[in-house]
Amino acid sequence: MFSKILIANRGEIAVRIIRACKEMGVATVAVYSEVDRNALHVALADQSYCIGGPEASESYLNENQIINTAILAGAQAIHPGYGFLSENAHFARLCRKNGLVFIGAEPESMEQLSDKAVLKELMSEAGLTVIPGTKALPSLDEARKAAEEIGYPVMLKACAGGGGRGIRLIHSIDELDDAYHQATTEALSAFGDGSVYLEKYIFPARHVELQILADEYGNAVCLGDRDCSLQRRNQKLIEETPSPAVNDEQRKKIMELAVEAVKKIGYIGAGTLEFLVDPEGNFWFMEMNIRLQVEHCVTEMLTGIDLVKWQIRIAAGVPLNFTQGDIRMEGSAIECRINAGNCGTLNMIHVPGGPSVRFDTCLIKGTVVSPYYDSLLGKLIVHAKSREETLRKMRAALCELVIDGVSTNIEEQLRIVEDERFTSGDYDLTFMGNR
Repeated sequence: MFSKILIANRGEIAVRIIRACKEMGVATVAVYSEVDRNALHVALADQSYCIGGPEASESYLNENQIINTAILAGAQAIHPGYGFLSENAHFARLCRKNGLVFIGAEPESMEQLSDKAVLKELMSEAGLTVIPGTKALPSLDEARKAAEEIGYPVMLKACAGGGGRGIRLIHSIDELDDAYHQATTEALSAFGDGSVYLEKYIFPARHVELQILADEYGNAVCLGDRDCSLQRRNQKLIEETPSPAVNDEQRKKIMELAVEAVKKIGYIGAGTLEFLVDPEGNFWFMEMNIRLQVEHCVTEMLTGIDLVKWQIRIAAGVPLNFTQGDIRMEGSAIECRINAGNCGTLNMIHVPGGPSVRFDTCLIKGTVVSPYYDSLLGKLIVHAKSREETLRKMRAALCELVIDGVSTNIEEQLRIVEDERFTSGDYDLTFMGNR
């Protein structure tokens, strides 16, 4: 096991990783930008180092500075969290070159699986049903031909995409040219890779994902499903597990297929397989996230399995000490993402408490919410024996959560969890409409 880990991230996920390390008896090293000097993760870590200016390119994406800091601090491994360098094969190789363990997917897996079109082909060969689509499109002309063959409407997606960027819904050929140029430009800016592919638009649909853990000894388990259909502009707002749209028979079948698929491609670490589920209950594979997901917390609440600790153990060569049959998924868990609506300084925060109520955050009095990073302030997660009880608990927790100094979406989240369409469980990706 590692004795010291550097966390190459910020915000609530950096705090989350530091807490897991402390519980494991592992020392931690925080890195921070100039604007994050007084951040909570800096205070909680055993050692902290400023690595650059406020822009992510100057700090949290500064590969050489992070590597040098890890070596200077005597860390054996680097945990990238999510976002930033978490899916960067070059950085993972740089860690390996400098004798550091990258806590995440192997760089070879990243390179193989980062192209979503290639990934879909691999998963199809592994037995999953994939959404009809193309490989990377070399030109606009090829996109036109492919769209006609697949049939409108179609989705145009960035091959190296994530976080809802580089995605366009196209209803007819009249929309294709502009959408193609917009998507390729956005993808190049966001990921340094402007390649895109097309796939059939499944409508109406639920967005359901499966959480996987796999070690280097060929063991793999699935920790259930998460429903992520509450989205605005492809950004998730609320996640829950288990999905109210999936029955036990469907869940058992797709979990078995997912485990076998992960084994066949030789994946190691924590990963998430994402699907669209149509009204007939068919699972259409979309993509695989080869990192820790923002919404991993609901799975932890449901199963009692700490995903961050297992990421660290797997990276250290520790085999999984439980099998699929040992996993207990009891009750229901829901997560609401709490986002900032503006920048500012936090004057006060009151966090709800009680059994099975959790708020993962980096907020403390005086925290500065800056324009340099994403707007996520924290994640409110609750768990109870039934979905009905979980909904009541979430409403109570949202009413008790107070964040003063910046505007937030707390009131909006409360309206959603009180909406009859959500409480009934009969919702899909159209729930938020254009709101």
